[in-house]
Amino acid sequence: MSTVSSLPPSAQRRRRIDGQQNAATILDAAGKVLAVRPDAGLTEVAKAAGVSRQTVYAHFPSREALIDALITQATARVVTALEAAELDHGPADQALVRLLEIGWEALAMDPFLLQMTTPEQTPEQDRERHAPILGHVHAVVERGQREGDIDPELPTSWVLASIFAIGHATGEEVRAGRMTSTAAIDVLRRTIPRLIRPSN
Repeated sequence: MSTVSSLPPSAQRRRRIDGQQNAATILDAAGKVLAVRPDAGLTEVAKAAGVSRQTVYAHFPSREALIDALITQATARVVTALEAAELDHGPADQALVRLLEIGWEALAMDPFLLQMTTPEQTPEQDRERHAPILGHVHAVVERGQREGDIDPELPTSWVLASIFAIGHATGEEVRAGRMTSTAAIDVLRRTIPRLIRPSN
């Protein structure tokens, strides 16, 4: 039986490409399936992806590993969008609203995020996963406090915690069906600036 290393270079490249395509297909199918059935297992994902269960396991050894890969992929998309959003221009409170809008656009692209809970992980792992996003938010808040768009007397950590708390609460309202995504964005646009602008 031949091994990958014994194959010709062209065959090795083809196998790597096939593997990457399979992984992408599985992730795409998993996102769609889990958005509708959050408790779906790998068998359902494999069926939706048009591959065998063994192929899914070859790329993602557990359901938790698959969900982790999905969240990592979604996070990378958000970071890319944040880097293109020019958050260092314009009033900082409005930049924060743009940042949250990017988050909602990510939910539209990856709707499974509204239905899923993050796999078990340590606080350190969670901070590491979200560090690129938190870095952008922190930079906008600090700029806003320097330039007067955000109340400098508010602790930066409180501003960050409040923004994310409102974002999560809004997400829960959408997930529960009590608010549409369009209404959620409108609420965030009106709420965030009022919360963090200087009082005078």
